[in-house]
Amino acid sequence: MWAGGVWRAALSGAPRGRRAQSALAQLRDILEAELEGIRGAGTWKSERVITSRQGPLIHVDGVSRGPGTIIFPGLPLPCLSCCVHLSPTSGILNFCANNYLGLSSHPEVIQAGLQALEEFGAGLSSVRFICGTQSIHKNLEAKLACFHQREDAILYASCFDANAGLFEALLTPEDAVLSDELNHASIIDGIRLCKAHKYRYRHLDMADLEAKLQEAQKHRLRLVATDGAFSMDGDVAPLQEICHLASQYGALVFVDECHATGFLGPTGRGTDELLGVMDQVTIINSTLGKALGGAAGGYTTGPGPLVSLLRQRSRPYLFSNSLPPAVVGCASKALDLLMESNAIVQSMVAKTQRFRSKMEAAGFTISGASHPICPVMLGDARLASCMADDMLKRGIFVIGFSYPVVPKGKARIRVQISSVHSEEDIDRCVEAFVEVGRLHGALP
Repeated sequence: MWAGGVWRAALSGAPRGRRAQSALAQLRDILEAELEGIRGAGTWKSERVITSRQGPLIHVDGVSRGPGTIIFPGLPLPCLSCCVHLSPTSGILNFCANNYLGLSSHPEVIQAGLQALEEFGAGLSSVRFICGTQSIHKNLEAKLACFHQREDAILYASCFDANAGLFEALLTPEDAVLSDELNHASIIDGIRLCKAHKYRYRHLDMADLEAKLQEAQKHRLRLVATDGAFSMDGDVAPLQEICHLASQYGALVFVDECHATGFLGPTGRGTDELLGVMDQVTIINSTLGKALGGAAGGYTTGPGPLVSLLRQRSRPYLFSNSLPPAVVGCASKALDLLMESNAIVQSMVAKTQRFRSKMEAAGFTISGASHPICPVMLGDARLASCMADDMLKRGIFVIGFSYPVVPKGKARIRVQISSVHSEEDIDRCVEAFVEVGRLHGALP
């Protein structure tokens, strides 16, 4: 009987096993067809392997160039301690990182991270309301609120999480959110999660925004949501006009400042400082993973009651571990360095203009204006990818951007200027673009 039971179980299990294998085979076929379609469209995204710390000069696996030195201009450090010397095989010029201020490999930032790791450990092993929060997290939140001249701030694992957690906690079915059509994917996803009425206005089109605001007057709260600087195109939201319309129609303003915090505005406060509307923007979300140390982490800063509500209801905050102490230490020191001197911020303006003017003079079309994000518009996805590969052969690390990251037919190579790029670095990058552009027919 026992043997027969085992036999019957084995027989009954065999078809299930075959069905499971068949389902897996079907899944593989579907996935391979999808992947082949991506390859065939020329939009396959390969990941290059960097074997060094981030900086204007990096190691790339399988590629080597000449020696170099990273200089951190304008920061209050003695000469010998503010240089990171690279080995003779590390001279690939990096022009695609969000390392706007060059602080991801700054010696004081690294030391602050090591000190925080030693003092506070690797992490709390849970979320903040369960295992408690640490003093360094509270100190950084207070520092961020002070930096942005807001009442309070709350840390997240990323700004993607900050955007995912804001709208659902703040807005109800009685409310409305009005979003620029080219907002970052994290804003779009965050808005999808909330139950508010959703309006999308044409990119930077203030007449369309006004029409949507008029239509949304029937709702309780109206929140205009926009990137401060749009990461794919390098253009800046017209915050003066947005804030004027928001005031006229009784709306609030939310700005994602990931590609502005630390380097736009006279002291790097962002687009609201750049355009003189710091007192008119209600909520700011931004990141610690770009200009402020380059590791990870995001935050929301704004009215005190809003931040308190997010601590109670924001799901990415409530259900994600607190930021690792080393990340907090690095970001805090990066913020200190930024607030001590704005020389590093000012150095970016001339370098950005140098690259843009030289590229345009060579015949390239550069999207946006004045922002260190400098998209070299090429249109064709395969052309962007091939040119980026040939740029790497010439010692320049850039990446081609294509659908679905950008709209079809708007492929580009997005160049990003850092304050630690020298004028010689910029000129070398332009020369390589001209050479590769002619090779591929992008220039006459």
